[in-house]
Amino acid sequence: MQQRIIPFFRQPKNLAALFVALLGAAFFFRWQNDSLQVERFEYVSAKVPPSFDGFVVVCVADLHEKKFGPNNERLFAAIRAANPDVIAISGDLIVDPPLNVEFARHFIADAAKIAPVYYVSGNHEAIAPTQTEYLPFVKALEEAGATVLDGEKVELKRGDSSLVIAGVADPLLELKTDRRLTSEQVVAEKLRRAPPDERFYLLISHRPELAELYAQHGVDLALTGHAHGGQIRLPFVGGLVAPNQGFLPRYDAGAYRIGESTTIVSRGLGPSIFPTRLFNRPHLVVCELRTREPTQSVVN
Repeated sequence: MQQRIIPFFRQPKNLAALFVALLGAAFFFRWQNDSLQVERFEYVSAKVPPSFDGFVVVCVADLHEKKFGPNNERLFAAIRAANPDVIAISGDLIVDPPLNVEFARHFIADAAKIAPVYYVSGNHEAIAPTQTEYLPFVKALEEAGATVLDGEKVELKRGDSSLVIAGVADPLLELKTDRRLTSEQVVAEKLRRAPPDERFYLLISHRPELAELYAQHGVDLALTGHAHGGQIRLPFVGGLVAPNQGFLPRYDAGAYRIGESTTIVSRGLGPSIFPTRLFNRPHLVVCELRTREPTQSVVN
């Protein structure tokens, strides 16, 4: 008697298993890209004034126009739950030119209802064809309630104490017009314009690969993004590839101490050129400042 062989994919039980596997993969990839992960860091230093003990900064990085629910309600709920004293936006609110002014304006306006907003541009804003397009974009953000920092610093006071929040725009803004410069030279010049002093100095910047430069210029704490967590994260290895760092980037996510300086790298919130995040959920950074007796700064 001749035996009939049924192809694998025509066997009902195998088709069912394949369907379940594909459905599970689809849900997993959607969860990987839409499920917010809030990570809290505690920065402890004798330079943090006692009046700022417990001061909370939420860092929004690389949103890339992504929406977590209507009007980004899930993202704003997570920000409100952190009870921030300030919101730091470290660039790449939008995707690419033409600059989506309306998205950025509405996001800033809603964020400013929660806490004061400090903003620096990322490479996606800096890629604007001309200053003629970029400057109105900045003006719209300021009108919506953001303080735009570009080589500038502001002083926050509580009682008799104060700390400094500074920011640098993405160096691509200047590299487009003067190709003789490097990113390091552009950012170093901006830091020289707003140098640290004896007060606690918090820097908002898009670029984590410049962490050593921040340390050289006396920055106590830098909040950055840009690396997208390596986009795809490999178990026991870390991020696969990051802009301006290439494969297996050194500064892809988390806190990095260099001498007395610490750089915290957000994995970002939105998609990049490669539209799928893998083992790399959207990342909202919450950093709480704590004071302590004189000793080295630590991040937990």
